[in-house]
Amino acid sequence: MKRSIVVISRRCILCNNNYNDYKVEINMNWNAQEMDVYIQQKEYIDTLVVPFVSVQVEPDRMKASASASDFLMYLSRFIEAQFKGRMVFTPPMTFTKSVDLPTFARQVAEDFKESAFKHTFFLTTDASLAHLEIDGVTVVWLPSIPIESMEPNLKQSIMEDQLRQVLPVFTEKWSSAN
Repeated sequence: MKRSIVVISRRCILCNNNYNDYKVEINMNWNAQEMDVYIQQKEYIDTLVVPFVSVQVEPDRMKASASASDFLMYLSRFIEAQFKGRMVFTPPMTFTKSVDLPTFARQVAEDFKESAFKHTFFLTTDASLAHLEIDGVTVVWLPSIPIESMEPNLKQSIMEDQLRQVLPVFTEKWSSAN
């Protein structure tokens, strides 16, 4: 199992407490060990997040597609670290331009409908999913930000800003279910 250590922040984004070299162990793998944790604590882990990543192989779109994927997966890891113990992230659902995206997204939602998760979020940078309405799913669209050449401190700041934008979406869903 591959694990990485990432310095998330010296200030908790949720409670604003300072930490010295606050480190979080992140595991984005959909694997048996993580599912064991889920099974043991499923009454607390009520949210499933499904990243949707567009893969474009046309020469003039390849780099932008890779950059958007990099941003979305980095943000996914960041969100997962902030909400460890509340969310499970699936591997990314990748699609190409030939995929009927609304049908694909609805089928993925249908496949997850029988799960024990109370909340399902689709996380994407693809604008074609932004206004898609699917029963039981909240689509969270964010415009891609090219982070590949950013300094770590700037990248950290960008991720914190993005989390501040999506946090109300998560908390609204969680509070409306109670």
